[in-house]
Amino acid sequence: MTGSKNVKLTFRFVVCLFVAAIFFLSVLPAAGEDLKPQIVVDQALVTLNNFVKAADMEWFKSHLKDSKGVFIVPQLLKAGFIFGGSGGRGVVLIRDPKTGRWGEPAFYSLGSVSFGLQIGAESSEVVMQIRTQRGVESLYGTGFKLGGDTSVALGPVGVGAAGKGVTADLVSFSLAQGAYAGLSLDGSMVKVNDDFNKDYYGKSVRPTDILVKKDVSNPGSAKLRKALAKAEKGK
Repeated sequence: MTGSKNVKLTFRFVVCLFVAAIFFLSVLPAAGEDLKPQIVVDQALVTLNNFVKAADMEWFKSHLKDSKGVFIVPQLLKAGFIFGGSGGRGVVLIRDPKTGRWGEPAFYSLGSVSFGLQIGAESSEVVMQIRTQRGVESLYGTGFKLGGDTSVALGPVGVGAAGKGVTADLVSFSLAQGAYAGLSLDGSMVKVNDDFNKDYYGKSVRPTDILVKKDVSNPGSAKLRKALAKAEKGK
């Protein structure tokens, strides 16, 4: 009798996991043929403007000029039902250390998977300031884990936020429904989106071709780069 009960419990658990997996895959963004690279760039511009306008983002705005680059994820979807996780696409732009100009965007994906008692879904806008050279160089490979060799910390928020002692390679800020969300990204994976990079620049390119060599360009990124230059000057 006990053995039969254990079998039933195991079967129910497997069914729950199966249902959870279906829910998880249906809510989080798919590999995404429907979303075009230019749409991500345009959405990144909207997200940047939202952060610049937010009263709690004073530290973010005042330290943008000190950052080596930014990683903007316009929509990071987080969902869970036993299984949980988050996923989103975004762009990385690096400032030229010699000219101070913002370079062309490189496309990346950000995601994580978790397991535990959780249910629901939410969407956040995320911007990470890349504060160190190690943070910049971590983007040159095919992918890396936040909190591994590359550290990430929640950014200081609120009017007059001091932010002393912030030494992480990347500092993250997030907004959900117009308010600071305090979303921890430790353990998330960052991966190069080769398909989007190829589509946007018309040929296969590596991150270093875009971020270091500056071998490619697309006029569609002009508004975003101009907005970054304006924001770092406090305008």
